[in-house]
Amino acid sequence: MDAFKTPGAFSWCELATPDPAKATDFYGKLLGWTFDDMPMAHGDTYRVVKVGAEAVGGIMAPPPGGPPMACWSCYVTVTDADATARQCAELGGKAVVPPTDIPNVGRFAVLQDPQGAVFCVIAYKMPG
Repeated sequence: MDAFKTPGAFSWCELATPDPAKATDFYGKLLGWTFDDMPMAHGDTYRVVKVGAEAVGGIMAPPPGGPPMACWSCYVTVTDADATARQCAELGGKAVVPPTDIPNVGRFAVLQDPQGAVFCVIAYKMPG
């Protein structure tokens, strides 16, 4: 199964942390992960987590204006982030971060279920 192309599949994990360098060092030593650095639009570095040659997640500083806490987020693949956000609201949930484009990656949203659990959805731009 290709999680990036399979709606409903968990496809990415991401750590937002005030000290990405320290987290990268910790997880690299603990789990044997390697990392590729990728510049972000607001000047920070996004560290792509790799297991072997496969990219499986990322580590970054919290977005500007975000809370300075560390937390992991999981992403579920969807075909349409906007439609999924609307359906979430219809089912009693809400969009914490409305559907937003990530250049060269896709469109994502951060959603909250009716019980308060937060998760992310993403519709990837797949080359064609």
